[in-house]
Amino acid sequence: MFKRKLVTQLVDRLNEPRRFIQIVVGPRQTGKTTAVLQALKEINKPTHFVSADDPALVSTEWLCNEWEQARTLAKTGETVLVIDEIQKISKWSSIVKLLWDEDNRLFTSLKVVLTGSSSLLLQKGLCESLMGRFEILYSPHWNYLECREAFGYSLEDFLFFGGYPGAAALIKAEERWARYMGASIVEPTISQDIVMMEEVRKPALLRSLFMLGSIYSAQELSFTKILGQLQDAGNTVTLAHYLDLLSRVNVLTGLQNYSGSKIRTRKSSPKFMVYDTSLMTYTDGTNRRRLLDNATDRGRLVESAVGAYLLARGQEEGFEVYWWRERNNEVDFVIKKGNQLTAIEVKSGRVKGVGGSLIFKQHYPNALSLIVGSVNCGLEDFLLGKKPLFL
Repeated sequence: MFKRKLVTQLVDRLNEPRRFIQIVVGPRQTGKTTAVLQALKEINKPTHFVSADDPALVSTEWLCNEWEQARTLAKTGETVLVIDEIQKISKWSSIVKLLWDEDNRLFTSLKVVLTGSSSLLLQKGLCESLMGRFEILYSPHWNYLECREAFGYSLEDFLFFGGYPGAAALIKAEERWARYMGASIVEPTISQDIVMMEEVRKPALLRSLFMLGSIYSAQELSFTKILGQLQDAGNTVTLAHYLDLLSRVNVLTGLQNYSGSKIRTRKSSPKFMVYDTSLMTYTDGTNRRRLLDNATDRGRLVESAVGAYLLARGQEEGFEVYWWRERNNEVDFVIKKGNQLTAIEVKSGRVKGVGGSLIFKQHYPNALSLIVGSVNCGLEDFLLGKKPLFL
């Protein structure tokens, strides 16, 4: 069975002395549970694995009982407790804090791993009660290298079908693949990961924003123009909030125009970007061959694949992703890590202005410049991680 880098990272941390709760977080259906189970097989320790996937059957009392069972195992030696989908337990963070701190006082040899399908988990739980007690491990969408090694994907397979491992077995039947995407990923993400955890007064507007934003991935679109295309009543503040929710569950985000000024950046119209190209192709509904053969559509798909790759690496490596435009000069992506800055243009077949990187370098002379799709930086090599992102 294919093992992601996440497995090795988790094994290393579970073999370290007990310091922090380990949190595995990422979009649904990206293999978090599988990675945790693989890691548990590689460590020579007793384990207690439980799932909170059915919110009707779990409660804070259930959580305390399961934790107590793990403590019993820990009396015979160091033990690992895993609670899958922890965010589905009401007030979970305060209970985990209480139990973890109690174990610290009593020197209980119990290590804890929690998993969650949504970055909303972080805001609603970790940052409320568990400050200083946890580390994060990310489980992003599968990248091209992983899909190629695990499923034999070609570059075109990856551009269209993206990085959801559960869907890999269905790529020979596009309609079946699309039904899986809708029923197992898109609808549960919106109706469970967002609507059940946040107050969403207009769920239909949220869905419409996701559909429209995904179709317009790699394009700038103001919230005012979006409202003109949606039938649901709303305002720009509501749309901005809903886009933030979609971003925190890793399906759709709005990249801001880089200016060096956070105030100006926040006021810019977003450039929509899916976290995985499958979300774009699913919502578009276009046949694979037609989408890949049309130069404009393929260009947006390639740019979205590059953007999704940068978003995933940015989460793991701690850099921010923007885009840049000044009048008719445009740079597809700008990434920033500390004082390091890189401008990335994508040669994807779309008709657009050239020379944006040169103008950007005039404003930011210390920035690195990359042209993805050029002789020195091919698209496939870039998505395989062969090109450094910073100097």
